[in-house]
Amino acid sequence: MHQRTTPPTGSASPTGRRRLARKALIAAASALGVATPLAANGQLSVCGRQLCNASGQPVALNGMSTHGTQWYAQCVTGGSLDALAKDWRADVLRVSTYVQEDGYETDPAGFTARAQKFVDAAHARGMYAVIDWHMLDPGDPNANLSRAKTFFTAMAKKYKNHPGVLYEIANEPSGVSWSAVKSYAEKIIPVIRAEDPDAVVLVGTRAWSSFGVSEGANESEVVNNPVRASNIMYTFHFYAASHRDEYLKTLDRASDKLPVFVTEFGTQDYAGEGANDFTMSQRYLDLMKRKKISWTNWNYSDDHRSGAVFKTGTCDGSTWTGTGVLKEAGVWIRERIRQ
Repeated sequence: MHQRTTPPTGSASPTGRRRLARKALIAAASALGVATPLAANGQLSVCGRQLCNASGQPVALNGMSTHGTQWYAQCVTGGSLDALAKDWRADVLRVSTYVQEDGYETDPAGFTARAQKFVDAAHARGMYAVIDWHMLDPGDPNANLSRAKTFFTAMAKKYKNHPGVLYEIANEPSGVSWSAVKSYAEKIIPVIRAEDPDAVVLVGTRAWSSFGVSEGANESEVVNNPVRASNIMYTFHFYAASHRDEYLKTLDRASDKLPVFVTEFGTQDYAGEGANDFTMSQRYLDLMKRKKISWTNWNYSDDHRSGAVFKTGTCDGSTWTGTGVLKEAGVWIRERIRQ
């Protein structure tokens, strides 16, 4: 943090303006009598190992992740987000912008605008938004460093005065050392902080955000060599039919020592396919509830896989509420979010 010999104070300073703008947003929602997650909790921050609200109280956000917006933008509509916010009672929407696979790299301006549209739509309904830089292949986030700097500069400039964003800077690093992931994080976080010094940043862990377990390591590499930044959390992903006790125990141990946000999980196998293992999934959810670990489920689309919550074809229609449009996993996860 920079020290100033004559620090600006009050609303004339950048920090003062941000605080006033954020208070105004929350006050506007409250004035409408809307008891939304955003209005209730305001600006989030990391306090110790917990995600905390503006009053310093630990909170756990529960919600859904979009699928890739290059393929399933039609599933992120006013109607579907109304259902997510009001019928599902979700706290948060993870907006996943794929970098490759016909995503961001093909049209940076277009995909930035699309991400902002969906973040704005989540905010309009009182939900938080996780801005997910969905790098996947190549697994080294440094391969997309320049693109990430451009994307996060644009996003942080737009949302620097809004309390409703968290920045997930690398979805699932793989085939790369923790030191390389850490180096990337320490290059990207200052880019975000230059525009938005207050928002929480979510740092992907190696081996597909498993704290290294999927490549034979464990959380100790992060515990012993943490990212040099404040107000950050580390991400963990699991798919219950594939990721059993070793992963569950890793999440338990890691969250004893580090702030953790589960930004992606499924009740199926690691490809989001196959039979649902709700028993194992519930063990994870029980742990996360006990430890106040936030989560978003993969995914809010009508993809043919069992992990997509909507029945195939739903996104071509206009009915989003209730359980009739949902696959088995959708019925189950909607019930957990509503609890």
